[in-house]
Amino acid sequence: MLRLFKPRNLLFLLFLTGIIFYNACIAAGQESGNGTQSSGRVLFISSYSYAWDTVQLQIEGIKKGIAPGVTIDYEFMDTKRFSTGSDMEEFYKGFKYRMSKLEPYDVVILGDDAALNFAIKHQKEFFDKVPLVYEGVNDEELAEKSLEDPYITGVIEKLSIKENINFACKLLPSTKNIILVSDSSVTGEAVRRSFYKYKDQYPGLDFSDINTSQLGSLELKNKFASVKEDSVLIFVVMTEDADGRKYKNTEAIKFICSNAKVPVFKMVEGGLGDGIIGGNVVSMEMSGEIAAQIAMKIINGTPPEKFNTIIESPNIFCIDENVMREAGLDLSLIPNNAKVINHKKTFWEEYKRVLKPGITIMSVVIFFTLFAVWNGRKYKRLAGELALAKDSMENAYYHDILTGINNRTCFKKDMAELEKSKLPFALMMIDVDNFKYINDTYGHSVGDEALCQIAARLSGVSDVNFTPYRFAGDEFIVIARGTENSLYEEEAERCISIFHEGFDLSGIKHTIHGSIGIAVYPQDTEDFNSLVVYADCAMYEVKNNSKNSYKFYKDTCNTKQGSS
Repeated sequence: MLRLFKPRNLLFLLFLTGIIFYNACIAAGQESGNGTQSSGRVLFISSYSYAWDTVQLQIEGIKKGIAPGVTIDYEFMDTKRFSTGSDMEEFYKGFKYRMSKLEPYDVVILGDDAALNFAIKHQKEFFDKVPLVYEGVNDEELAEKSLEDPYITGVIEKLSIKENINFACKLLPSTKNIILVSDSSVTGEAVRRSFYKYKDQYPGLDFSDINTSQLGSLELKNKFASVKEDSVLIFVVMTEDADGRKYKNTEAIKFICSNAKVPVFKMVEGGLGDGIIGGNVVSMEMSGEIAAQIAMKIINGTPPEKFNTIIESPNIFCIDENVMREAGLDLSLIPNNAKVINHKKTFWEEYKRVLKPGITIMSVVIFFTLFAVWNGRKYKRLAGELALAKDSMENAYYHDILTGINNRTCFKKDMAELEKSKLPFALMMIDVDNFKYINDTYGHSVGDEALCQIAARLSGVSDVNFTPYRFAGDEFIVIARGTENSLYEEEAERCISIFHEGFDLSGIKHTIHGSIGIAVYPQDTEDFNSLVVYADCAMYEVKNNSKNSYKFYKDTCNTKQGSS
């Protein structure tokens, strides 16, 4: 025992203890630096309602920035609908009552101008010495004035008017008219004033605006429809019209895009996907996340006066690729760092996981082929190997790696050929019953073995009119070519027959069944995309009822839909 405590052993023990202690300190420092506080109370007061899409984005950002275990409560002032003095008084009364029943908050996050104004007005009553972190505030003077209080900080919302005019003119060089779409709200009027300040910087453009608060619904419809082709619209806000009709953000965008025949740009995140191009927008999600990160640092002990400054607006390009494509605009003009929705993957993006290793193999083969030509030897042998490599690559591209049968890529290719030929056929979707039980009970290697045996049996009964594919996971699909329903019945029986005999998996006999759904072209639909959906629907009808059987779409889902 005494040998263990020789000086060199003792030094080693001390050295090891030091390393463990050092790593523990580093881990503790990282934990505290990442904001992993497990307690605290945060209140988010929104100027608007949860139905407003920008508010939903703000909340998503706040959730990203707040650590697990911290309580977040929400209050919505809903000033887009209720903005009179009496409305504010009613909100104050309800808020006062709720605050009297709740524990104090560690930090209050304020969304947009009305919430900041409300918090400042009632600071002594509700938020005395409580840090206030605002985000999405347009009024820069208000933000600047709030810095007089060391307990107030936040992120402003500064719209990129110049950046969006430049982007619009870059996409559409023939643009002559820039038209701002806004209402008479505080935000709308503030942006309108800022908009016209840029007029002198663009002498070749005509600046005008459409004030939605001054026109009725029909007038607005005609106004948007009459906008000239050499114009672009920059949408800011449209909460109401002169008829008193209220609009949510998405409703306003749909109204404008359905009536205007010119591109529409936007300066605040949200609303993309409804016909608007997008633009350089204020990211409401990033604004919420920044505010939440500041709140967490304060909860974790950083004094609020450390953040007593105005944080710049987080603006990014956000573009709807579908709208640009439909308008015939050059997609290469989308900024490299833009957030793009409805992106249509290129061939390379779609298949790069398959193509990358293939290109590597081809590059190596080509290199050695060129070397052989230059060297003047072994050319024929390498040429043969190149042909074999090419065949091998093509075979790998169209065949499933695990089972060896045709894969989903091959299925898409064959479907494209059938679409051109217009010949009748049936799609048979096969799903292995209770496959999860096999994986969970016997392991994924046994599950893989089962899939390989099912694929082998399908291949064993296939012929020129019966082509099986592995579709995904434990799903297989069969294209059965023919002209008569009776023939499709035979093909369905052929599918179900592969499950009649037991499966020998790692020396153990297993009974495996399958559920099969069948959709027929053109009887069920002439839309090739819908055929897979219909076959899948019929398959789930079998799976949810008898299992180990098959049904045609016309006898299952189609019947249900027709009676609903």
